[in-house]
Amino acid sequence: MKNDAGKSKQRSLMTKDISNAVKLAGPNPDMNPRLALAISTAKKSAVPKASIEAAIARGQGLSATGAALESLLLEAILPPTVATIIECQTDNKLRALADLRLLVKEAGGTVSPVNYMFEKKGRIIFRPKEGMGPDEVLEPALEAGALDVLEDEEGRVVLFTEPAQTKTTAETLAKELDMEIEESEIVYDPNEDTKVALEDESAAKEFSSFLDKLQEVQGVTGVYTNWSKGSISDELWEELGSKVDV
Repeated sequence: MKNDAGKSKQRSLMTKDISNAVKLAGPNPDMNPRLALAISTAKKSAVPKASIEAAIARGQGLSATGAALESLLLEAILPPTVATIIECQTDNKLRALADLRLLVKEAGGTVSPVNYMFEKKGRIIFRPKEGMGPDEVLEPALEAGALDVLEDEEGRVVLFTEPAQTKTTAETLAKELDMEIEESEIVYDPNEDTKVALEDESAAKEFSSFLDKLQEVQGVTGVYTNWSKGSISDELWEELGSKVDV
């Protein structure tokens, strides 16, 4: 069962990478090297052709049948009192909403407004480049409209911007610094004063299971929480972090 969840998570990440590549540089793999690589990687990992095609369509804002997708946000409180925002793109809002509400209920959560605990931001992640860390990027990034610049655990430079500035800032810096954009998207960043420390290992594991089930819901594009590590194990914290977007 755990192995199946791992495979599902891996496939989810691969299809998300395909969609992101399409958003950044279009749906033609001949003109989009990153998309070509993402498709090749997915095929080698036995991701079904239908899933790959659906991911390419989703990157263009379309369903697998070509229907326009609509954005949906579900806000909820999940045990142990963690505010959660689930972002979804779907061609059937009522069905998607019903599916998500059921998962929240089964996990012991409650659908409730939590948006005020987060700040909507643009997030740009650049692939690592020798000699180009946060210090080198800071000045041109601020001039291009960035609000904050940092480095993540994988050595990637991460920028935050106003939502409306995301695309322009990403394209300006990619050209000016000759850096490759890995992700450019709008995210919900939790306010520091609302964060909930995870102290209960058992409850945190239940939350991890809930996130696995979320990945099975077609069209889920982002999950944002206001948790902080607390006293749970490093291994569990890393596992949880790999399943959310912020």
